[in-house]
Amino acid sequence: MSSSIQPDHFIAEHVRSIPRSGIREFFELVQNQKDVISLGVGEPDFVTPWHIREAAIFALEKGRTTYTSNLGLLKLREAISDHLRNAPGLAYDPSNEILISVGVSEALDIALRALVNPGDEVLYHEPCYVSYSPSVQLTHGVAVPVPCSADSGFAVSAEAIERAVTSRSKILMLNFPTNPTGGTMTRVELLRIAEVVMRHNLLVITDEIYSELTFEGEHVSIASLPGMRDRTVFLHGFSKAYSMTGFRIGYACGPSAIIEAMMRIHQYSMLCASYISQEAAIEAITRGEADMIAMRDQYRARRNFIVKAFESMGLPCNLPRGSFYAFPCIKPTGLSSKEFALRLLKTEKVACVPGDAFGASGEGFLRCCFATSLDQLEIAAERMERFLKSI
Repeated sequence: MSSSIQPDHFIAEHVRSIPRSGIREFFELVQNQKDVISLGVGEPDFVTPWHIREAAIFALEKGRTTYTSNLGLLKLREAISDHLRNAPGLAYDPSNEILISVGVSEALDIALRALVNPGDEVLYHEPCYVSYSPSVQLTHGVAVPVPCSADSGFAVSAEAIERAVTSRSKILMLNFPTNPTGGTMTRVELLRIAEVVMRHNLLVITDEIYSELTFEGEHVSIASLPGMRDRTVFLHGFSKAYSMTGFRIGYACGPSAIIEAMMRIHQYSMLCASYISQEAAIEAITRGEADMIAMRDQYRARRNFIVKAFESMGLPCNLPRGSFYAFPCIKPTGLSSKEFALRLLKTEKVACVPGDAFGASGEGFLRCCFATSLDQLEIAAERMERFLKSI
């Protein structure tokens, strides 16, 4: 008998079918090249504000290096509760309706694991963040994309959701402002969706990590609408608005029964988020608003520049009303999203993410993150225009 083995033989079938992240694929290509301007990875170019870093340092110096409650520090949960009550008009009991997670990605994962039975359908709008469909697959659920278009500003319509609902539909996932398109939703649009949700007895998971980075109009959470609080899991975090990606702090809010179910998974996997990072998050949410507004103003200026640059190149680009992503249409070039991105990287050393990394609805587009300095964006625009003239 042969003693040789094939390790891939042991990999679970539902994991085999999950693709590698299209974002990370291009990030790794960038890492191996010099002089590349990256508009790929969605990470702020601002260093975490000093007073927030100082709070982390002080926590370390005071020896706050232990575990915390599985739910997270009560002081942080209370601060989040106060913040949400003052901002989107949401009220959550910090004792049992808020859970601190290791980034919003973990919060999404444990929410799905707590709620999805094999075969349950989870609806989500597309183009969308790369982890949504795989996260559903990992729960043995069925991911059901609901396409959005540039014509509607990449908002999702109640009618499109209605058409996608079946007897097995259980959850609707929303992410506004949206990664990768920068699309947002109005109160009127969300009210229509809420009516569909209630009529079909669905639960909503809303990922609002970019809510503070809304450039025009008000940000409205579907959880704040009549009848929606008790059928919504609200996800948020500190990575984008406060430039704290490496701290890995997110949170989930919702009915106590759902938060309890999520906590049970969290306690056996992550146990708790970093004590030091939680201390930094307290500083951010209680005294970081001015920093957030200053960064948002910079993103708005960069957005205005890059969208105007794309339009002048002949690449139609919906004006993103939130987040820090532009999603120009590259269909006029006749190239696929991946071919365009690879050739642009190779010839002009500008890294962008192909739109199809965010689902089939993203084909023909390119995600360009403008969370980088204006001078770098100017150089990137010059290189992209040169590339367009060469094809």
